[in-house]
Formats: sequence, structure tokens, C-alpha cells
Amino acid sequence: MTYQIRSAAAIHDISGVGKCSLTVALPVLSVCGVETSVLPTAVLSTHTGGFEGFTYRELTEDLLPMARHWKQVGCEFGALYSGFLGSAAQIGIVEQIFQMFQDKKTLVFVDPVMGDNGKLYRTYTPEMADGMAGLCRAADVVVPNLTEASHLLGVPYREGPYSSGYVEDVLKRLCEMGPEMAVLTGISLDREQVGTACLDGRTGEMRFFFRQRVEGLYHGTGDLFASALLGGLLNGMCLFEACEIATEFTWRCILSTRELSKDTRFGPKFEIHLPWLAARMERFRTTHLEGKQRP
Repeated sequence: MTYQIRSAAAIHDISGVGKCSLTVALPVLSVCGVETSVLPTAVLSTHTGGFEGFTYRELTEDLLPMARHWKQVGCEFGALYSGFLGSAAQIGIVEQIFQMFQDKKTLVFVDPVMGDNGKLYRTYTPEMADGMAGLCRAADVVVPNLTEASHLLGVPYREGPYSSGYVEDVLKRLCEMGPEMAVLTGISLDREQVGTACLDGRTGEMRFFFRQRVEGLYHGTGDLFASALLGGLLNGMCLFEACEIATEFTWRCILSTRELSKDTRFGPKFEIHLPWLAARMERFRTTHLEGKQRP
């Protein structure tokens, strides 16, 4: 797919400390050349992984008025990108926002941020998690991990490593929900490597992208991956090209975080790798889009 409008509306929370959600999506998409507008779903003092006593304010009542004002002033977007949502009511509201701005050229990209390692996040209720399946049905691309995919499909969560057949079945079932493309993060077929698996539901082609496993818990890396993936798609890459670059970028950030961070709760050391990502995107645009209509 080639999306000529390199712009996105990012519908995520803001965690003041921890480098995830909007504080990751905005810089990553920006270095990919994507003009990014932000619609905050909630404001937190820190993310919820490993921190105690964090403040939390959801912004449900503000979402539709902000979106309507955007529509009034003539905003258009090449992609609608949703991530962490702050309440069950927000799921239906985000669906309305999708309908408000979506046209034939708009990519609807849903990262169903709900949990990890077999557990839902503390702010997520079962009602919210169940409602997320409806939002994914409206998407063109979904990017869950196995915890989230299991909940979306109503199947028990399984620990890895996984067989390729199992991963393919999960991806196919995600596409059967409605999305044209599905990507699974945190996939391993053995104990040595971890990465991503993606399926283009239109062609049935599936591919894996692995890197050497780095032990530890690295908050915010799912947002890094999803944002880089969307950036690649909006630059005209196919699903597999975008997934490969997003996997490499995320792995580089994890390596630097392990090396440089005394406390990984404070987020990935991704800033030093933004020039690499920007260069890869510019190289692709120069090589593949030369002579075509530029955004």
C-alpha cells in the first residue's frame, strides 16, 4: 500500500515519565516524516509498569470536542492511530472519531494496548478489554502482542516459544476479525531469538523478523515498534519492509537501554537511534518514490 498523505492522528495517553505512548509516538513518527497530531486519552505522572502511586486522569469528555474542532478547521489524516485508551467509554468514542476522519485513503492502525505476559494492565477492566475487539474490527492494521491477541480472540494465553503454525493461525484469526494486516510482537520460535510475525491477509503471505533475545523488561518498546511500523507504511513501504525496519529499530533501542539505563522503568534509550530511523526512511523515499507524486 502507498499512502500519499504522510500525516497521522495519534490517539494515546501521555505518561509524563517513562517514555511510552505519545511521548514515543510523536518523535518516532516525526523523524519518519509524518506530520502528527495528538489526541490524549489520559494523563499519567508515569506509566503503570513498575511505578506505584502514579496519578491518573482520563480525558473521555474531551475527545469528541477536540475531534470535532479538528474536523471544523479542516484537518485530514493519512492514518488514524490508536493505542492506550483510558476508559471503556473511550472505545466507542474512538470508533466515532475513526468514522469522522476516515476515507478510502486513510489507514486505520490499532495497537490494542491492554497487557503483557498474560496479564491485563492495572487500569484495564474486563469490559474495556472486551470492547477493544470491536475497535480492532474497524482497523486496517492491528498490532497486538500474544497477551492482547489471546484476549481479542477469546483463547487462553500460551507461553512461548511457539510453533510457526500456531503463530500463523493467530494471525489469520486476527485478520478474520476484519483487518487486512496483522502483526504480532514478542514472538519466539526458540529460546535464543525474539521478534515479530506479520500477515498480509489479502495475499496470505506471512513473514517473521527475529533478533537476538535481550533479557529483561523494557517498557515502551511496543510503542516504539508500532510507531516505526506506521511510519514505514506511511512512507509507502509494504507491510514486510515496514515490519523489518521497525523490528531492527526496536532491537537497537533495547540494546542501548540495557547498556545505558540504570532503571529500565524510565523508558527506552530510543533518542540516539532516531537519526538511523530517519535516514532509513529518507533512503526509501529517495529510492522508491522518485518520480512519483510526493506528499
